[in-house]
Amino acid sequence: MRQASGSITIETSGKGLVEWTDRAASWVAEQGMAEGLLTIFCRHTSASLLIQENAAPEVRDDLAAYFERIAPEDRNAYDHDDEGPDDMPAHIRTALTDTHLSIPLFGGQLMLGTWQGIYLFEHRRRPHRRTVALHLIGE
Repeated sequence: MRQASGSITIETSGKGLVEWTDRAASWVAEQGMAEGLLTIFCRHTSASLLIQENAAPEVRDDLAAYFERIAPEDRNAYDHDDEGPDDMPAHIRTALTDTHLSIPLFGGQLMLGTWQGIYLFEHRRRPHRRTVALHLIGE
């Protein structure tokens, strides 16, 4: 059994989903393992991780619109607004999604479905540099 760890920095341009499946798959391929489990962890409290459809852009748009409705920016709705009106809504959106993912590896490939992609979901308005930690265990 072997292990590998690393990190990837993802640049965002503000709110929305950023697909980075290819970068994760490339990192996994560099580790030279055939079978195992990849764990991905987002090191932030105002961004999250999703596995979601990667074919129709409307899916990403609809998800972003849904989260705008359930956790809107409203200065009067939240006590915590240290970094602006998008601060607390970003924390709520992260709480409702995931900060970590686990993806099986088989035959040297991530076992994602045909239409699945790995996304960082940026919940803040301004651009950020987000770091995700990767850990692969296998052989």
